[in-house]
Amino acid sequence: MLLPLSAVAVRSMDGGLSGFWQAVSGPEARSALELTFLISLIVVAINALAGTLIAWVLVRDRFRGMGTVNAVIDLPFALPTIVAGLTLLALYGPRSPVRIDVSYARVGVAMALLFVTLPFVVRAVQPVLMELDRDMEDAAVSLGASGRQVFARIVLPNILPAILSGIALAFARAIGEFGSVVLISGNLPFKTEVASVFIFGRIESDNVTAAAAVSVVLLVASLLMLAAIGAAARWGGRHEL
Repeated sequence: MLLPLSAVAVRSMDGGLSGFWQAVSGPEARSALELTFLISLIVVAINALAGTLIAWVLVRDRFRGMGTVNAVIDLPFALPTIVAGLTLLALYGPRSPVRIDVSYARVGVAMALLFVTLPFVVRAVQPVLMELDRDMEDAAVSLGASGRQVFARIVLPNILPAILSGIALAFARAIGEFGSVVLISGNLPFKTEVASVFIFGRIESDNVTAAAAVSVVLLVASLLMLAAIGAAARWGGRHEL
């Protein structure tokens, strides 16, 4: 695993530090990186809430079709991302059957990333909720605590490390996502071009060094997310003790 990552890092330095900085700070590269990180942060914030709510419903409620909903959550894991992009373009493109056209717009990019990253939060929080001791909640209710107080003081502290882990995984996936956004984004520089598509464009134009430089930025961001996952897990372990 380290060999290809090291090769990318070395290739990004073909022009030295000045060449690396020039590649990642150019107007188009900077715009693509800023858009990527901004939309990814918005997406994980939405999925943190939506994913936690969905996990709560799947664990605490019982309803008809629950098994189907539970299976659909994993669809983005199994579906090839380019197929997801084509599906989103057919549903929310110029010929949308629901009359919602978000193609070639930042909203469309966000919707694509929401689709592929939602399962990370749901599947991170769901098993923690399943293992949570309900006796603590019942005891708090018997002592007069409201539902909001029970959630804020008992449930949330226990599931917070899982939420943070899901957020970190979703963010790492979002900043490097290509297949689901390449079609619906339209790849418009300074408007809808994300970092992964920018990298692809530099490779097509035979500017591999610039592509490697931007890839290193994404790689560092992903490693920081992995470090955050480890920190969240350690914090959760100390909290349980």
